[in-house]
Amino acid sequence: MDVSSQLEQLRQYTTVVADTGDIEAIARYRPVDATTNPSLLLKATELPAYAPLIDEAVQRAKSESHSREQQLVDASDHLAVAVGRKIIELVPGRVSTEVDARLSFDTNATIAKAERLIELYEQAGVKRERILIKIASTWEGIRAAEQLEKRGIQCNLTLLFSFEQAVACAEAGVFLISPFVGRIMDWYVANTATKSYAPDEDPGVKSVRRIYAWYKQHGYDTVVMGASFRNIGQIQALAGCDRLTISPDLLEKLAQDQSPLPRALSDDGVREAKPTPLSEAAFRWGHNEDAMATDKLADGIRKFAADQRKLETLLTAKL
Repeated sequence: MDVSSQLEQLRQYTTVVADTGDIEAIARYRPVDATTNPSLLLKATELPAYAPLIDEAVQRAKSESHSREQQLVDASDHLAVAVGRKIIELVPGRVSTEVDARLSFDTNATIAKAERLIELYEQAGVKRERILIKIASTWEGIRAAEQLEKRGIQCNLTLLFSFEQAVACAEAGVFLISPFVGRIMDWYVANTATKSYAPDEDPGVKSVRRIYAWYKQHGYDTVVMGASFRNIGQIQALAGCDRLTISPDLLEKLAQDQSPLPRALSDDGVREAKPTPLSEAAFRWGHNEDAMATDKLADGIRKFAADQRKLETLLTAKL
């Protein structure tokens, strides 16, 4: 790739993360980190390179439990970790592995699943410093992440749509958040008269800019990683954000674009005192008042859960 491509320019301002489980794409675009989720894992199972990993996961699960129900749970965990291990070989940074979305409203179960995934990674020789545990940004998920961070397990809080979710994550000391730019825009396109947006007016872009500015203003260390992009205009409008996780097709478009890419976000260094922490009641009310956020959080959890069930159906056939 030419050093003057927009992808290479973006790397000067922002840590580029690959939003894919496709090993070939990760090798091609050389991201620092990579993220996975049940939907991406499901797509990955269709790739020939992953067939041995599926067989490995199933065999490990069979050797660990006699209960078919437990074997299915174990096979899912082993597959997620096997894919993560494969990706870790290709990126210098971290891979994000997601907790089952069906645990999104159960703090203790989320903690247990996260610790299990970390245990499997460490058994395979992968240090926890290379892993981020992805958890939905529900109140319960944020509380789980707060405890996990204290136990040395760093987290990526996903399905983040409201400002209240972002505030609660920062106050809980989570390592990283993933605000979903494209899904925010999708909601406004579907539910308002406006059917297209210039990048600077895009509601997803504006949401990330607001969060980024507030985090820097109040001195929070939580990393802001824009996610779920629909076009390169959204990415260009967030150049300078801490991290951006980008799909292979959009990475390719950035790699082919030779035009200048100016920095859009930066930390001006001005700091203010942190505000009073957000209570559970204030979090729930503020989030509830945002129709887009309540719709998209619920929809995102349902879709990840549906893809997890499809993945389990595939694994069941092999057990």
